[in-house]
Amino acid sequence: MLKKLLFVAFLCCMNLAQAQQKQYKAVTIAFYNLENLFDTENDPLTFDDDRTPDGKDHWTKEIYADKLKNMARVIAEIGEDVTKTSPVIIGVSEIENRKVLEDLLNEPALRDKNYGIVHYDSPDRRGIDVALLYQKNIFKLIDSSKHELFIYDIDNPEKRVYTRDQLLVSGLLDGDKIHVIVNHWPSRSGGEARSRSKREAAAALNKKIIDSLQKSEPSAKIITMGDLNDDPTNSSLKKVLGTKAKRKNVKEFDLYNPMEEMYKKGIGSLAYRDSWNLFDQIIISEPLLEDDYSSYRYYKAGVYNKNYLSNPRGQYKGYPYRSFANGAYTGGYSDHFPVFVYLIKEVGTPGK
Repeated sequence: MLKKLLFVAFLCCMNLAQAQQKQYKAVTIAFYNLENLFDTENDPLTFDDDRTPDGKDHWTKEIYADKLKNMARVIAEIGEDVTKTSPVIIGVSEIENRKVLEDLLNEPALRDKNYGIVHYDSPDRRGIDVALLYQKNIFKLIDSSKHELFIYDIDNPEKRVYTRDQLLVSGLLDGDKIHVIVNHWPSRSGGEARSRSKREAAAALNKKIIDSLQKSEPSAKIITMGDLNDDPTNSSLKKVLGTKAKRKNVKEFDLYNPMEEMYKKGIGSLAYRDSWNLFDQIIISEPLLEDDYSSYRYYKAGVYNKNYLSNPRGQYKGYPYRSFANGAYTGGYSDHFPVFVYLIKEVGTPGK
């Protein structure tokens, strides 16, 4: 029996040694709610009057410039300690237009990253959209499309509620085809229960997009991400989208939500009334969980909550350090922490 145990231990050591000889490349894919990144110009087609120099928020060019600098710093640093570069792909929400993204990418922290932009104007009445940024030397864009969400007022079923489109982007990540969906689902305005059907409708649209991709490409690598305004255990995720919390339970065509186990441990991306929510999520399809690392596979997920992103003082100490509070600019970042996943693939062994 002792000899058998020693032999097993020897084999384990051999496998470990072989694994240590392998080399992997890691990339970061992230999502960040930029908390109302507006320029200073008044757009007559949207309700952006507050975010102008003469508006209620006194949104000046100096404040806008500082907000851009702060957002650029965060994006540049997500995952950098592991992958040695900024996210290869990052979905963003609460941006006013393409111009603010161009200004953002012109910041010194991001200027040399060679990011491209995928953005469409949404019908959202506040004028906020979702978008995707990608490093053009690593991710090659194939196609993109926007998908409109049709929902209606609970009290007036004939009145449409205009909200953000869902953005689908397909491309080659170092030659591996992946599809990314960027979301910003309807808010909890009026209460979670009263507004639940709106997010369930958003989840149904998301499921329709994913089903269509899987029908045409059964082994599709799909990442759906965003500010979902629901936690991983809510019905929009569990019942409508059908997400799984554990890798071992994920079957063909299923979706794995690594954020659910994190949420159950008390980890969140935003805080409200002394409780944490994990509205910001990144969810992946089953092919990204396979054991063949000759192409990119899921490795790890997390919330990017470095100390400088947390409120340093006062009643909301430890909460995300938002950029606007109590009617004034704070010099902070966002009321959400970013979230991310690492994807890895084998690139050979030393000497080969």
